[in-house]
Amino acid sequence: MEVNTALEALNALAQETRLWVFRLLVQAGPQGLPAGEIAESLSSRQNTVSSHLKQLQSAGLIDSVRRGRQVVYSANYDTVRKLVLFLVEDCCAGSSQICNPLVDSLTKCCESAPSMRTIT
Repeated sequence: MEVNTALEALNALAQETRLWVFRLLVQAGPQGLPAGEIAESLSSRQNTVSSHLKQLQSAGLIDSVRRGRQVVYSANYDTVRKLVLFLVEDCCAGSSQICNPLVDSLTKCCESAPSMRTIT
């Protein structure tokens, strides 16, 4: 991943509502969620969420597909993987002792999804 791409993704995540929208979509899995359901889950207005969804999509962090009258959004796991790897690619400095706890944490993270909180 190039630095500018990483900066765009990190900038998109550097706002609380967008971060919670993104986390919700990561938890929803590949099937994703319609915009209205995202707004309802976060107790936010649909037009506000729509604006945040556009920014996340522009950064490549989420994808959308039209299903009938709804637009369904989902996390772009390939971009997420590339961003995480970009952030930690030099963390080991040749020592697996440094990165093994990170790898263990990522593995545990995938085994149990964290709970979401409602944004007010």
